[in-house]
Amino acid sequence: MRAMRRQSLTRAIQLSLLLTLPGLAAAQDATPAPQGSATTLDTVTVTGSRIKQTNAVTAQPVFVLDKAKIDQTGLQTVGDLLQQMTSSGKALNAKFNSSGNFGYPPDGGGIGAGSAQVDLRNLGSQRTLVLVDGVRWVNESSASGVSGSADLNTIPLAIVERVEVLEDGASAIYGSDAIAGVINIITRRNFDGAEVHAYYGEYEDGGDTTEASLTLGGSGDRWSAVFTASYFEQQEISSGSWEQSRYPTPGTGVRGGSSGIPQGRFFFCDPTRPTTGVGGCDDDTENWYDITLNNGTTTPVFDPNNPNGGTYNSFDGSDRFNFAPYNLLLTPQKRKAIFASVYYDVTENTRLHVKGLYNNRTSTNQAAPEPIFVGPGAGTGGIADTISIHADNPYNPFGYTLDANSNFLVATRRPVEVGPRIFNQDVDTLYFNVGLDGTFTLGTSSFGWDFNYAHADNKATQEFLNGYNVAKMKLALGDPAVCAQVAGCVPLDIFGGQGRPMTQAMIDYIRTRQIDSSEQVLDLYSANVTGDMFNIGDRTAGFATGVEHRRYRGDFNPDPLRQSGESQDSFAAPVSASYDVDEVYAEFQFPVLSTLDLQAAIRYSDYSTFGSTTTGKAGFRWQPIEDIVVRGTYSQGFRAPNLGELYGLTQFGATLVDPCGSTGSPGPADPSFAAGCAAQGAPPNFEQANTQITTFTGGNPDLQPEESDSYTFGVVYAPSWASGLDWSQRLDFEVSYYHHKIDDAIQARDIQALLETCLREGGVGSVNCTPFTRGAGGNLNPPENFLDNLGRIETDGVDFKVNWSSTDFSWGRLSASLQSTYVNDYEAVDVDGNKSQREVGIEVNDSAIPEWQTNLQTNWTMGQFNVGWTVRYISSVDELCSNVPVSEAPGCMGGVETNKLGSTTYHDLQFNWDNAMVDKLKLTVGVNNVFGKEPPVCLTCSLNGYDAGTYDLPGAFWYVSADYRF
Repeated sequence: MRAMRRQSLTRAIQLSLLLTLPGLAAAQDATPAPQGSATTLDTVTVTGSRIKQTNAVTAQPVFVLDKAKIDQTGLQTVGDLLQQMTSSGKALNAKFNSSGNFGYPPDGGGIGAGSAQVDLRNLGSQRTLVLVDGVRWVNESSASGVSGSADLNTIPLAIVERVEVLEDGASAIYGSDAIAGVINIITRRNFDGAEVHAYYGEYEDGGDTTEASLTLGGSGDRWSAVFTASYFEQQEISSGSWEQSRYPTPGTGVRGGSSGIPQGRFFFCDPTRPTTGVGGCDDDTENWYDITLNNGTTTPVFDPNNPNGGTYNSFDGSDRFNFAPYNLLLTPQKRKAIFASVYYDVTENTRLHVKGLYNNRTSTNQAAPEPIFVGPGAGTGGIADTISIHADNPYNPFGYTLDANSNFLVATRRPVEVGPRIFNQDVDTLYFNVGLDGTFTLGTSSFGWDFNYAHADNKATQEFLNGYNVAKMKLALGDPAVCAQVAGCVPLDIFGGQGRPMTQAMIDYIRTRQIDSSEQVLDLYSANVTGDMFNIGDRTAGFATGVEHRRYRGDFNPDPLRQSGESQDSFAAPVSASYDVDEVYAEFQFPVLSTLDLQAAIRYSDYSTFGSTTTGKAGFRWQPIEDIVVRGTYSQGFRAPNLGELYGLTQFGATLVDPCGSTGSPGPADPSFAAGCAAQGAPPNFEQANTQITTFTGGNPDLQPEESDSYTFGVVYAPSWASGLDWSQRLDFEVSYYHHKIDDAIQARDIQALLETCLREGGVGSVNCTPFTRGAGGNLNPPENFLDNLGRIETDGVDFKVNWSSTDFSWGRLSASLQSTYVNDYEAVDVDGNKSQREVGIEVNDSAIPEWQTNLQTNWTMGQFNVGWTVRYISSVDELCSNVPVSEAPGCMGGVETNKLGSTTYHDLQFNWDNAMVDKLKLTVGVNNVFGKEPPVCLTCSLNGYDAGTYDLPGAFWYVSADYRF
């Protein structure tokens, strides 16, 4: 009888909680037993284990988003859907307008413009494994590197039946990357008939979103098939449309803007003048000219005795350029996809499946017009730093050569007449999967087997418009006699400001169209066997074992101008590499007691890059009474370095606050930094030219895999006393504790923390100062900051889930589901003992780790009508005022150390009408962020004045959709 009661509990959970997002998952091919039966349960495959089993509540925590819950969000992309989970951290999405603003990140993976990713437990998207129908998905390209993360925009939401999220480490089950967890996207399979879906929505400031799909399906005695075609289009929203994003740092005007300005900035000295007087070439640049052209000037006039005379004035913070309005709050993109899957029973015990997908994405990023920086103070580490401006340049108003080797620091000019920088991505994803699966028996034992081959190709190109060829710029600013001997070369005028814009001939000579491309290819072969081993009492021990071979190939081909350093934009080196991995695993489940199951798994992996590694996992499931399941796991994990981390070489525009004198806030430096600044050669009144410092970053072929230890412990409580009551049909609770520790984490050093530590240690001589030197005027030279196995990352927290549904009342039925994540601790420390600023409750580097995130979904259903109300809560975080690019910003005035980003609550409302007017027509109207809650002001965020990875866009988003089946 106890076994029968446990099966009844299991079925109750399996059939009811699956519909309301509990910590469990049922397999795609699971068929529940008839209502009221308490006999044998069909076996199911649960994400996190390859052993088919009857227990819906397994040893590992699994969170399920079924189609009904997906529809209730009103979202139309897989990325947006997963990024709303309470266990999700910051990851790329369409709100990041990164191209042209930051260069290439240090991990070699590229900018990822236009892609969407998922990050579980704030451990990085590269530590979350993405599967589709249990098979590993290809990593993204986006034409800017070789990434270690999957692009969820390659998977159309129209093909998704449900999403299973394993909230636990699983390297022993799935191999590399499954440190923080696994996303398993289950595609639609059993579908008969046709379905047309149409969707339209928009924000208060635009961003029109259109989606349409057609799904066809059929089945016979031995076959089933599904075909889906989908289209998605999203329009842009300009940063200039919202007050908070109209300036580089909210509330500070142009003080946080760029020194690359339309009127030009010129920092130089006159070698014929006394070094002690105005314009003299003194060593600390105190007397040098630092001037800009007055607005409205058409003919520059320079007075060498008075920097504020003639048509010039001394450059100060009020002259900086506001680049923010040219950026985008929401980047535009279009996606077209077709998907097909066919299942055919070859024999009674053998089934063939074939699946294919083609997905095309076109997307755009935009940035302010490309600024021109020439001279040693340009800080590019390339050709621009060597450019001199010849005395005979017909537009040079100063009468002598500005020599990069002596009397010239920097000249800037932002030709707004050229137009904004445009980055157009075109990404094709091709996926093909073929396999066989079946069953067989040996004696009284039954076994299942499968074989899969998958080929996936993600290929991207990026077109960069309105950039410059810096080698041609050097020629056009040099000796006009030399320029005249080169076809097309005309002397370049960077001195006339907006009153005397560049001629078309000048623009045409230096402007260039650049094409970058990248590709990632994954070929995978796997074979698995699962089944029964022997009986323990009245239950059977199970096992799964298998082998897998994967081959990864990645290519990144930057435009030749990037490779040669002739592009005014960031340098990048090509990557073309591949590696293989062979793996074998075994997994066991032992029902050692009538109430207790034990699990164990081991996996051996052999990589052609670094060698071999072995990982293990153990878990238990204990059901002491009918209503309670207690479970726990311990798992070892690893993440192999990806191709970008091994071989990439690029430049990164790190946002850096120089303690010797930040942008808009000249020295003297804080006493704790003063000695170090002086030792490095920064003058007392030094002011950082720009908030972004070019940094040489890239891969390391000697990288070793990351290693991790993870454990979970949880309780699921489904009280039988809460079933069948007047107010409750069922009620259940789940509490799960998680802990992850990663050693040898692959990362670059925190360049901000490293610089501050260096200056506190005296500025020179220590190991922390190795990357830093300064050029003329005290500006930092481009530091090097390459990847290594540098870090230790540790985090832990608790997930809470509650699900409830009422009985049927005369006025309808109610239900509610709650998911909440509490992050107790997050700490990242490098090998030098430098602790990352990223921790719980802190906003840094455009991301936050809120202590609490909570989602609550409520529903009222009556007949054909349903109303859903969703509440999403994010607790407050603080940002360090020392990281704000400008001083005395609102929220960081008067010596305040932190600025609070207050707690944020979003409300989403949706109304559904089934069989509306005609049979099988479903109409939906909804509003996300009903009350138009705006994200909190972020002073340290690089773009748009808010954290795009944590918060919604400002304003409400309304939508309508129609689904018709026939």
